[in-house]
Amino acid sequence: MYLLYLFAWKLIALLPENSAYKLADYVSDRIYKKNGKGIKRLRGNYGRVMPEYSAQKLEELTKLGMRSYLRYWFDTFRLSKWSKNRIISTTQVIRENLLRDPIQSRQGCIVALPHAGNWDHAAAYFCSTGITLTAVVEKLKPEAIFKKFLAYRESIGIEAISHKEKTIPILTERLQAGKLIALVADRDMSRNGIEVNFFGKTSKMPSGPAILAIKTGAPLITAYVRYTPGGIEIIFDETLKPTNSGSEEEQIKIITQSMADNFAKRIKENPVDWHMLQRIWVDEEH
Repeated sequence: MYLLYLFAWKLIALLPENSAYKLADYVSDRIYKKNGKGIKRLRGNYGRVMPEYSAQKLEELTKLGMRSYLRYWFDTFRLSKWSKNRIISTTQVIRENLLRDPIQSRQGCIVALPHAGNWDHAAAYFCSTGITLTAVVEKLKPEAIFKKFLAYRESIGIEAISHKEKTIPILTERLQAGKLIALVADRDMSRNGIEVNFFGKTSKMPSGPAILAIKTGAPLITAYVRYTPGGIEIIFDETLKPTNSGSEEEQIKIITQSMADNFAKRIKENPVDWHMLQRIWVDEEH
């Protein structure tokens, strides 16, 4: 498995760009036609986001959504070879001040985002413009693949921490030093997440972003990354800020719901680049 993965990484990195992305679409369409577990889950998730879609439109969205997901992987295999100028010039950012202002004032900043577009490209953009960041990453199996991904992310300037570690103390320390923390937060991996209303149904999302905002005073903002023809666009939104009213538990729930509402708004606007091939709603857990 590891050798096959490594071969694919090297092959795709070496292919001419047009050939690489034609191959990505070909592989994506083959996966879509097989209609396996991942495609069925992607279709089901899109169905909850876009219930007004006809069966035909839902199929078109699912096919294009898988193409977007494969574009992410093919970008990943090639990103470390991109120049700093290419990374910067292919990135558009809306309300970038929401991130840069607290970093410049040494407050630190927490960015929560869903699995959308190419979040590694977004991270590389900020690293290329002088802002280092720390991210919590899902530990992959086998271990060799996980180590390869850690090395890749470190090569573009990301400090990557496994979600299996005790992350809150580490992230608190980084925020107190005025650093940027990025957390992909539309799926709870701990089984201890906060229940939120997400597209009219109950889902669970991690409490970490809200806990860090309350604990450190650093602003929590959300980001949505979508593909453009030539790169990516990052849209930042504010979340509700911690207040002195209510218990900490109540504050965590309110802030996490605000984060979920921001995710839902942007996913609804651009569902094709939301790459969620797992179960995230409570009524689907069994």
